[in-house]
Formats: sequence, C-alpha cells, structure tokens
Amino acid sequence: MDKRTVLRHHIINHQMAKPAENVADTAIVLWEAVATQIISIVGEGGFNSLYTRSVFLVQPTYAWLEDELPADERFVALKRCAAQQTPAQVCAANSLLLITFTDILATLIGELLTTQILRSAWGLPASDQTDGIDLLTAHPKELKHE
Repeated sequence: MDKRTVLRHHIINHQMAKPAENVADTAIVLWEAVATQIISIVGEGGFNSLYTRSVFLVQPTYAWLEDELPADERFVALKRCAAQQTPAQVCAANSLLLITFTDILATLIGELLTTQILRSAWGLPASDQTDGIDLLTAHPKELKHE
C-alpha cells in the first residue's frame, strides 16, 4: 500500500480513536466537515453518490448501516444506527466507511488532494508528523492502527 494511503488511513483511524463522550456524535461531526469540503468541489450530487456507494460497500461488514438521502437528512440514518451500537462498533464501522469513501475519492482526484481535503476539513496541520512519528517514512509497525 502506498505511503500516502497509509497516512490517510492513519489520519482517519486517529480521528475516530480520539476519546469522546459520544462516538456517534464524533462520527457525524467528522462526516459533516468532510461533506462541506467535498460538496464545495463536486457538488451535493457528487458527494451523495460517493457516500451512498461507500455505505453499500461497507454494509456487508456492518449490516446495521443504512444508506439514506435526501441531503437535508444526510447523516440521520448513520446517527440513528450508530446510537444502537457499542462505541467500539461505531468507531470501527465509521473508520471503515470513511476509509472506503476516501479510497473512492482518491481514485478520482488523487491521494494527495484527498489527504489535503481531510486535513482541511478536520483542522489538521499540513505536516506528515503525528505524535513525533513521520507518517510517510515510518515503518508500518510504528503506525498504531487504532
């Protein structure tokens, strides 16, 4: 796997692993920030297509995920379904959903731009350093897969 892909996956897992009182709310906040960035580039229809495809691809692993749209209720089903799961299940499912979504996006617009969008959406620095580890040159064992 490309180092930049590993970096993007690590960023997503790191965001979902942050301590939170309500993991479902954290998941929604992350999605809303990503949606804002992506919609400004590809429009609501483009975002909705990518999101729906991602949910479809993740549903075999997490059957409790529902796809829903219209756009004004974009993440209602995600929040409702997540509220009925354990925090660990929500964290794992949302990490996989974000990774799947960004994998698709990266095939369309490139890895570098996809990672920059995530960093911008989540207010992360442009550096490839996290907790003293250079994420582009670190050995995979140094990267904690939360």
